[in-house]
Amino acid sequence: MKNYPPQFKADAVALYQSRLQATIRQVAADLGINPETLRNWVRAAGASRPRGRRAEVPTEPPTPLEAENAALRKKVRELEEEREILGRAAKYFAAETRW
Repeated sequence: MKNYPPQFKADAVALYQSRLQATIRQVAADLGINPETLRNWVRAAGASRPRGRRAEVPTEPPTPLEAENAALRKKVRELEEEREILGRAAKYFAAETRW
């Protein structure tokens, strides 16, 4: 049984929460951990994903360019967070294999 540091666990849960389209199995595979391990961490953290957002009535509908920019900004944030978490995971596993 492997013992993961608390920061790695927190990062894994954060990655799962940030990737709304990904399953626990997919995120666990990306991190190289057992899906049940990640599932337990998510439950222990009391983490949940947003199931829907309340509809806000905008004063004016966004233009197609504004909508595209917002979607691209969101995607960039997600990718940056994923890269950071996966980088930490890679460092963790690289240090683990040196022993």
